[in-house]
Amino acid sequence: QVQIVESGGGLVQPGGSLRLSCAASGSIFSIYFMGWYRQAPGNQRELVATITSDSTVNYADSVKGRFTISTNNTKNTVYLQMNSLAPEDTAVYYCNIRGRVLLGTILFDDWGQGTQVTVSS
Repeated sequence: QVQIVESGGGLVQPGGSLRLSCAASGSIFSIYFMGWYRQAPGNQRELVATITSDSTVNYADSVKGRFTISTNNTKNTVYLQMNSLAPEDTAVYYCNIRGRVLLGTILFDDWGQGTQVTVSS
């Protein structure tokens, strides 16, 4: 009932920038949580940044001051602006969106397909 599509990954040199996008569509009644996570080879998936419906934002310490999470609520879209990228930011980035469908009667908690971000010279 909910489709989530990510875009914006790619290869960038150290110090460069990328902007990730994640759009949710379907029978969405409301969204209360949007977040970005990442998983590097051999590591567990980790939180990068989250934002709730009351605009409360949370960042991992490793990205504070470099990454910015934002939303376009009319388009059910969440963005991750990544600046000053470093090789240790290389990972597959996943978005996670939580909300309600079917006029608010059912909760959903869905993930995007992941987008590769590679930081290398």
